[in-house]
Amino acid sequence: MNDYRPDPDVLLAAIQKGEARERRGKLKIFFGMAAGVGKTYAMLDAARQRRSEGVDVVVGYIETHKRAETETLLEGLEVVPRQQVEYRDTKLAEMDVDAIIARHPQLALVDELAHTNAPGLRHAKRYQDVIELLEAGIDVYTTVNVQHFESRADAVRQITGIQVHETVPDSILDYADEIELIDLSPDDLRKRLAEGKVYTPERIDVAANNFFRVGNLTALREMALRLTAEQVDHQLQDYMQVKQIAGPWKSGDRLMVAVSASPFSEKLIRWTRRMAYNLEAAWLAVFIETSETLAPEAKAQLAHNLTLARGLGAEVITAAGDDVADALLRVARQRNVTQIVVGKPLHSRFGEFVRGGSMVNRLVSVSGDVDIYVVKGDDPEHQSSSWTVGRYIPQPQVHSSLRQYLLAVSIVAAFTAVDLVLFSQISWVGYQVVGLTELLAVLLIAVYIGRGPALAAAFASAISWNFLFINPRFTFRVSEAHDVILLLLYFLIAIFAGNLTARLRTRERQARYNADRSMALYALAHETATAINMNDVLRTAVTQIASVFDADLGILLLEGDRLAQDYHPSSTLKMDAKDRSVAQWVFEHGKPAGRFTDTLPQSPVHYIPLRTPNRIVGVIGVRLRGDSHLSYDQEVLLETFTSQIALVIERELLDEAAEQAAMLRESERLFATLLNSISHELRTPIAAITGAASSLRNPQTVNNEPARGELLANIEDASERLNRLVENLLDMSRLESGRLKLKLDWCDVGEIIGVAVKRLEGSLGERPVNIAIDPDLPLIRADFVLLEQVLINLLDNACNYTPIGTPIEIEAHQRARQLEVSIRDHGPGIPEADIERVFDKFYRAPGTAAGGTGLGLSICRGIVEAHEGKLTADNARDGGARFTILLPLNGEPPPVQEVNHG
Repeated sequence: MNDYRPDPDVLLAAIQKGEARERRGKLKIFFGMAAGVGKTYAMLDAARQRRSEGVDVVVGYIETHKRAETETLLEGLEVVPRQQVEYRDTKLAEMDVDAIIARHPQLALVDELAHTNAPGLRHAKRYQDVIELLEAGIDVYTTVNVQHFESRADAVRQITGIQVHETVPDSILDYADEIELIDLSPDDLRKRLAEGKVYTPERIDVAANNFFRVGNLTALREMALRLTAEQVDHQLQDYMQVKQIAGPWKSGDRLMVAVSASPFSEKLIRWTRRMAYNLEAAWLAVFIETSETLAPEAKAQLAHNLTLARGLGAEVITAAGDDVADALLRVARQRNVTQIVVGKPLHSRFGEFVRGGSMVNRLVSVSGDVDIYVVKGDDPEHQSSSWTVGRYIPQPQVHSSLRQYLLAVSIVAAFTAVDLVLFSQISWVGYQVVGLTELLAVLLIAVYIGRGPALAAAFASAISWNFLFINPRFTFRVSEAHDVILLLLYFLIAIFAGNLTARLRTRERQARYNADRSMALYALAHETATAINMNDVLRTAVTQIASVFDADLGILLLEGDRLAQDYHPSSTLKMDAKDRSVAQWVFEHGKPAGRFTDTLPQSPVHYIPLRTPNRIVGVIGVRLRGDSHLSYDQEVLLETFTSQIALVIERELLDEAAEQAAMLRESERLFATLLNSISHELRTPIAAITGAASSLRNPQTVNNEPARGELLANIEDASERLNRLVENLLDMSRLESGRLKLKLDWCDVGEIIGVAVKRLEGSLGERPVNIAIDPDLPLIRADFVLLEQVLINLLDNACNYTPIGTPIEIEAHQRARQLEVSIRDHGPGIPEADIERVFDKFYRAPGTAAGGTGLGLSICRGIVEAHEGKLTADNARDGGARFTILLPLNGEPPPVQEVNHG
C-alpha cells in the first residue's frame, strides 16, 4: 500500500484558497441490511475498476476487520495515513480530511459513514467529513447499514430490541448520485457469520443469538429493499420530469408534526420524515408553547427534538397558546397543511377526563379538511405495565425547589399564627375571616412563588383551618354540615384560584419575555437602520447582541472576496489562530461551527455565517460569558439577529457599491470632459506652432525680418499657452493626490504680481493693468512659483471674459494679520447662482466662448488653501468680476545679515 503525506504549504493553500471547490463531487453509497454482507468488498472492487479506467483513487478510511479477501482488494491502492487523536490517554486513528483535500484525488473511499469521530476533530460525525470532501470537488464511495439511517432507527429498535446510537440523517441521501444495495439472504449471512467472516470467533455466538436472528435479518432486508425502491422511484420521477415525460408528479401535500418536550416526539418526527419522503411533500415540525413552565431536562429534550427535526429537513415553527389543538390548527391553516401527525395519548380515559379531555379528540373534531394521523409512541422503558397512580391521576411536573415549598408552608404557618392570636383576642374574628386570610396567603404564594407551592399551601391551610379554627377545634372532625361544605369549597377555591393566579403570572412572564424579545429585535432593526455607515452598523450590532445574550462578539467582514484576517474594531473578542481557522471554515461552507455545534465543538466561540439571499457577507462569533448552553429560543433569536445584521451589512455594501458606481460614472464623465477640453486646448497652440513653422520654411519669410519676428512671437506665445496647460494639469494631479509640496520662502507680493503680469504681456494685449500696492507691505512666507501660477490663472481668466480695451485692476493691502490681493475686471461679471460653482473642476459659465479646460480657478483655490488661505469671488458694485486672495501673515522674516567685505 502506498502512503501519502501532505505538504503543509499545499494543504494550507488548498484550504484557504479554496482551489479544490470548483464543483461538488459525486457520492455513491453502498449499503446493506447488516454488517458482513460485503459492502466494503463491493466498494473496493468498484474502486479498482475505476482505477483501471484511469481514475485517480485513494483510500481515505477502510476498516477491513482482518478479512483476508478485503485486505487483498486493498493492496496496491494509495492510502492516505490516518491522523492520530489522543483521547483519554488513548490514541485513536481517524480519517485525515485535510490530507485528502490537499491530495485532491478524483475518488476517495470512506468506510463506515455513520461513524462518530473522536472528540477534538473538526466534525463530530464522519458523514460531515464526507460532505466536506464532496464540497471540495472529490467523488466519494462510502458504506452504511440500513439501521443507521435516522428515520429507520425506531423501527430497527422495535425489530431487534437494540438501540442504534450511531446514525446519519436521511438528508445524506439527497447528496447521493447513486446507491447500490449489497443484498444477501439471511441464511447466507448467518453462514458467513458462522465461518468467521463477519466477527471474531468469541463474538459469533452472541451475534447469532441476538442481532443476527433470522427474523431480524429478514425484517432488515425488507427495510433495505424498501429504501432502495423508494430511492429508485425518486430518481425515476426526477428523470421523467427532466425529460418532460407525462406521469404523476409531486403531490400538493404538506405535513405537520406536533412536537413536545416528550422523548416520544422523536418517533413522530422520524415517522413524519419517512411519510414526507414517500409523498415528496414539504413538512413542518411545530411546538406549541403553553403557560406550563418546562423543567431544564424538558427544555433540553425539546431542543433535542427540534434539532432532530431540523436535521431531517423539517421547517421548525414555534407558536403560543394554552389550547394546543386550537394552536395547531391555526398554524396548519396559516401554512396550508394537509395532514397533521400527533402522538397517541398513553393516559387512561379517567386521566384524560381529569386533564380536561383528550387533545387528540378535540383536534379530530375540529380539524375540518385537515387529515389527522395518530401515531403510537413507545412506552417509557421504566414504566411498568401494572397499574400505577400516574396512569389515572395527572402528576404535575415539579419545577419548584424544596426551598420554595418550605417557604410556602412557612408563610401559611405565619398567617395561621397571626390568625390564632386574632381569633383568641378579638371576638368578631370568626373562623370565616380566618379562612379568607388563609386564602389570601395561598394567592400571594401563587403570585410570587409558583403553582406547586400554592397547591401545597392550599392543602396545608385547609388542614390547619379545620384543625385549629372550625368546631370542634383541635380535631379533624367537622360537626356541622355547612362547615363541611365550607371547608370543601375553601379547598377547591384555594386550588383553582391559586392555579389560575399562577397561570396568569406565568403568562405575564411569557408576555414580558416575548415583549423583551420583540423590543430587542426592534431596537436592533431601528438602530442599524439609522446608522450612518458600516462602522456604526457593526458597533450597534455588537452592543445589542452583547446585551441580549450576555456575550462577547466578533465580526469578520470581507476584504475583497476573502474573509478578513482579524475582527472588526467594534468587536469585543480577540482573534487567535484557531478561531480564525474556524471562522474561515464557516465562511467557506456557509454553516455554523464551533461551540454548540458538531463541527469544531472544542472552540469556545460559536460562529455563524452572515448569510443573505445572494451571498455570505461575513462571519459573526459569539462567546457566552457563562457556561450555559443556548436554549432553542435563544438559538432562534440569535439566528434572527444575524439574519438582520447580514441584510444591513449587505445594504451598506450595496450603498458603497452604488457610490463607487456613481463615482465611476462621474469619473468617466469628467474624463470625457477633460479629454474634449484638452484636445481643443492642445489643438489651438499646436496649430499655431505648426503654421508658424511652415511659414518659416518659406524662403521669402526667412528673408523678411518683421514677418519672421512675428512668427517667432506666435510660436513663443503658443508654447507659453501650452506650458500653462501642462502646468495646470500637473498642479491638479498633485492637488488631488495630496502630493503638492510647498517650497516656502519669504516673498515680496509686489514682485510676484510683477512677474505674473510680465509673463502674460502677450495675452493681456490692449487691456491696461492698474496695480495698487500699499507701501511697506510685509513679506509673506509662501511658494513663489505657485502663487505666481495663481495670479497668472486669474489674469488669464480676466482676459478670457473681458473685451479688449477694458482695464484690469490689481490691488494688494494688509488687513489685520492677513494679506489681501484682489484682481478685478470690467467684464459682464459672474451670475449670482454660479459664484461658488466657478471653482468646480471643468465648470464653465453658460454662454461662454469655447476654449479653456475649466481647471484654472479650481487649481487657484487649491493652491491658496494649501497656503492656509482663502480665495473667493464676487461681483463689483459698478460691474465686473472680482477675485480676492486672503493669505495669513504669520511670523517675522529673519533680519538681513550684512556681509563684511573687509
